[in-house]
Amino acid sequence: MRAGNLLRQLDQRLLPPLTRAVARLGDRSARSGVLTWAAVLSAAAVLGTAVWAVDDAPVGDRTVGEVTRVGVTDGDSVPGYLRSAAADLAALPASASSGGSGTYALVTLTGYLPPQRLAAVLGDVGVSTVFGRVPLPGRQTEIVRIPALRVPDDVVAGMEEVAARKDTEAADYQARAAAVDGDGVGERELRERYVSGAEVATAEAAAYRTGCACVYAAVVRAAPQVLRGVAARPDVRAVDPAPEVYRLDRTVFTPPLPEQRDVVRPPADTGPSPAPTPDGSVESTPPAPAPLASVGESSEPAPVVTIPSPAPSSAESTEPPPPSIATSPDSTGAESPTPASS
Repeated sequence: MRAGNLLRQLDQRLLPPLTRAVARLGDRSARSGVLTWAAVLSAAAVLGTAVWAVDDAPVGDRTVGEVTRVGVTDGDSVPGYLRSAAADLAALPASASSGGSGTYALVTLTGYLPPQRLAAVLGDVGVSTVFGRVPLPGRQTEIVRIPALRVPDDVVAGMEEVAARKDTEAADYQARAAAVDGDGVGERELRERYVSGAEVATAEAAAYRTGCACVYAAVVRAAPQVLRGVAARPDVRAVDPAPEVYRLDRTVFTPPLPEQRDVVRPPADTGPSPAPTPDGSVESTPPAPAPLASVGESSEPAPVVTIPSPAPSSAESTEPPPPSIATSPDSTGAESPTPASS
């Protein structure tokens, strides 16, 4: 019952008897006493109703606005993170679980794997998301987040969607390059940036379309003893348990990349600078991992882009951003992604 309705009922029940009592009493003192008691009773009724309404108010979601972060950030020690994740996994009690369905964990791999290899690594645990990027030599490539409830089927379907988006990006960059007029220094640099963006997007599209060895991390959910078994597998670099995670839509996962070996920090990219957007501003993307061959160079993971979940997956998704030059370079001389048969 709402507070307003309760007050109306109190008025209907209390005021008529009080009115009749006032009418029967003729002297001023009697009327004054009755009115005093009426005021006291009314105030008590209002106060009681207010207290009841406050106690009966529904409790909102206290986690609104809170974001849980799992993984590495700029400046972190990668060996330190790996040791911390191993210690947390070893200390995870058998009863630890999020909602009774197991504990969420961030699994990072020792290298980039094709979709078909994931079944041997993650086949017996519940997977919600995989992270991937095309490790092009000396170029930044976009980190993508692919919802994947079925491995490898959803990963393959997700890669095909990324490939289609990259084809669109490549065509967009080519159109922008063709639209640049003039032969001055500024115009030539701008045209080169657009052409470079088209080349990167085209290479990414070709790699994803062939089911490339591009997956380097996954978000899983399983019992603690199962997670410890996953950590012991050859292709697994670390399993970072996150028993504090209850909602994936309020969690940011930033797994270390296979190239990151020492400290998470921005490297130099050997490719051209990012191309400006149509409004003239230069697109800015945080640098990503340093080449494995360059000792002491590593970087923070770039912002991920989530693609829509392939049917029948129901994982959450967000709209991808406009075309941009990708965000994770390897050093010159590193090997190109190895396509896998799908």
